[in-house]
Amino acid sequence: MALAAAAFHGTWNVLVKVSGDPIHTFRRVTLTTAATATIALLPAWWLLGRPALDPAAAGLCFLSSILETAYLWLLSTAYRRGELSAVYPIARGSAPLLSVLVGLTILGERLTSPQLVGVGLLLVGILAVTVSQASGRATLPALLTGVAIAAYTSVDRVGVRLATPWVYGWLLFTLMALELPLSIWIASALRLYRISDAVQSPRWGEATLIGVFMWAGYFLVLWALSLAPLAVVAPVRETAVVAVAVWGVWRLRERSRTAMKLSGALATLMGVALLAL
Repeated sequence: MALAAAAFHGTWNVLVKVSGDPIHTFRRVTLTTAATATIALLPAWWLLGRPALDPAAAGLCFLSSILETAYLWLLSTAYRRGELSAVYPIARGSAPLLSVLVGLTILGERLTSPQLVGVGLLLVGILAVTVSQASGRATLPALLTGVAIAAYTSVDRVGVRLATPWVYGWLLFTLMALELPLSIWIASALRLYRISDAVQSPRWGEATLIGVFMWAGYFLVLWALSLAPLAVVAPVRETAVVAVAVWGVWRLRERSRTAMKLSGALATLMGVALLAL
């Protein structure tokens, strides 16, 4: 499940990067995702006895939605400032480290010796990719994106076990579809953000496709979290870092310090593999 989620996640990130203004794209994506999830899951909700959502799970879901909305803003900022082949490995590679730390210190999970080696490789990989674009302005928002990922994953690890995973996921995306447009409106009113006239709105079909990939990947992660420890699920879903880094170098022609980027991405993948043992 986590590997399939990685494939979906890497794909929609590539589509968002090449779409123009990422946050403008996400505005439509959250709407289409919530609509798609509602249409797809409403019959299931009715046929499966209309499962309820525990109040504690709903509260954690709301907290997660706030963190995920912040994640979309941070990721959009990083993509506007930097290259896909640098931003994605930093953001997705730093998240497992933080998730593992939460799993060890708060949730009482334990790691084996190979998994500890994996942590070291993750650190090396993230450092290599960071150095490859150290002069860029994307490093800080990319790292903060990883913090946001680790934070909402940790919240979801607890919340999804108190609810039916797909009901939890539906509420999450519905809340984000409300929160992101509201946050864009506030940012525009405060003159912290504006959509350039040169940026075209993404086509609804493209936004729907991104939303379907986003929903499918996130649902698989929630399902996996309901079955396995956070310290395993969080790293495994980051296996897309190498594929996305290669795509950025090959297809988007992001050739600056290519060897360092790809070496860092490969070290990240090896660290993820060891953490999954």
